[in-house]
Amino acid sequence: MDEKTKIEIRKAQTEWETKCLNPFRKENPERLPHFSTVSDLEILPLYTPGSLAALNFIEDIGFPGQVPFTRGVQPNMYRGRLWTMRMFSGFGSAEDTNRRYKYLLSQGQTGLSVAFHYPTLMGYDSDSPRSRGEVGQCGVAIDSLRDMEILFDGIPLDQVTTSMTINPPASILLAMYIAVAEKQGVNKNQIGGTIQNDMLKEFIAQKTFMLPPRPSVRLIVDTVEYCTREVPRWNTISISGYHIREAGSTAVQELAFTLADGIGYVQACLDRGLKVDEFAPRLSFFFNSHIDFFEEIAKFRAARRLWARIMRDRFQAQNPRSWMLRFHTQTAGCSLTAQQPYNNVVRTAFEGLSAVLGGTQSLHTNSLDEVYAVPTEEAATIALRTQQIIAEETGVINTIDPLGGSYFVEALTTRMEEEALKYITKIDELGGIIRAIELGYPQQEIANAAYAYQKQLERREKIVVGVNKYEMKEKKRIEFLRIDEEVEQRQIARLKELKANRHPDRVRKCLMDLRQAAEGSVNLMPFILASVKEYATLQEICDIFREVFGVYRDPGMF
Repeated sequence: MDEKTKIEIRKAQTEWETKCLNPFRKENPERLPHFSTVSDLEILPLYTPGSLAALNFIEDIGFPGQVPFTRGVQPNMYRGRLWTMRMFSGFGSAEDTNRRYKYLLSQGQTGLSVAFHYPTLMGYDSDSPRSRGEVGQCGVAIDSLRDMEILFDGIPLDQVTTSMTINPPASILLAMYIAVAEKQGVNKNQIGGTIQNDMLKEFIAQKTFMLPPRPSVRLIVDTVEYCTREVPRWNTISISGYHIREAGSTAVQELAFTLADGIGYVQACLDRGLKVDEFAPRLSFFFNSHIDFFEEIAKFRAARRLWARIMRDRFQAQNPRSWMLRFHTQTAGCSLTAQQPYNNVVRTAFEGLSAVLGGTQSLHTNSLDEVYAVPTEEAATIALRTQQIIAEETGVINTIDPLGGSYFVEALTTRMEEEALKYITKIDELGGIIRAIELGYPQQEIANAAYAYQKQLERREKIVVGVNKYEMKEKKRIEFLRIDEEVEQRQIARLKELKANRHPDRVRKCLMDLRQAAEGSVNLMPFILASVKEYATLQEICDIFREVFGVYRDPGMF
């Protein structure tokens, strides 16, 4: 835009405000003294071409499939292929979850996503005293390769992709998945999927801990190095902003801290001696889609543009695939309410729509009952149908990036990028993301944001329908899934039988070799794979890690 045009637009807008908007406001006051996003970024009354005066179309917006990927990572986006509909599922035993997977696949789900129960997330077997009362409650119980074999029984792993939401013991679950594939006759170079494998965000937000930050990153780099050479279709990390947002961050903080984590992982891999273009194309991301429709779309677009510039300019990546930010999205669990739970269907629909308009590669839509428990089959079906309606009925996929060029969306995209860069610069000044976590910087920023939002809710400056406005006396509670206590008893019995029937000498030898490798500096993945193939349990392997590397304790700074 030339300078003359900018001046004409500013002049016209000032005249409009003076002669039209301001007099009208006197007779018709605005509803709120301050309009802002859910994250409290100010929203102006009107956006014009003048709002985009600093943007260069080619360099900042561009075309789909070309750097900076603001408009999407594929040239034809959903006109060519829909996003993967990947419902996050897991509960009870491996048999229970296997049946749910087969049901969802029969209903049109196009990818699997494994939710593990809390003991597995923390690296404990179901027979541990720490697991009592938790077995199968918030996800599926996986203690050994035997459970993994049952989980994927009858599901050909060369025909589906699988995402596993697992962090401290991610390398172990990946090894189990590889072993199951091999038992099916599928070579590890044929399997595709993702492990979350993102411990930095655990220290920041979700808080499922096992090892301290630095040995945790060593294990992550081991998986990246191993998969780069042996499992080439596997996404080695899902760098996750989702849980950062669930912990109370703003959209800007979610964006900034997620990309800062990504910078940390890339640097750690480079320090190992990997070349950036060897591993960067298999990095993936995982974002939250919250309720503020346009803020989320702008966040996704800003994330792609910012990551492309980081990889190209900061890390000197040469392969355009290394510049691409590919991401999975889950609608916001923290936006769901126990009050008037059927409202959650509407919330999820809008959040799913913003993820699609933001260009996601795969999507999980939350079920209306997830605020209570693991979803029922009926609720999960409604959530899946929500995605299918977006894809098949709304028409939003018929053109690429339909909101591209919107004065508001483009201005908000740039604002998100600028604000996120401020955080990333601050983290660099602190010595990088690991040092920032050790100092408690991102944790404190998120805590402050969560507190500020809660105060806004209490003052009714922000509204949640059915919670602080339009409340009503609940007449009927919904039915939700309850996990039978017998699941725990059966799981412990199966584990006992496994330990009695495996080859103890071979298990012992594998675990001794793993310990020796952990005490050195070699890649641990081959030793982990050898151990799980002999049916060493999850906890037996994790206990070695805890003994060699130490156990992380949350400093509890708040």
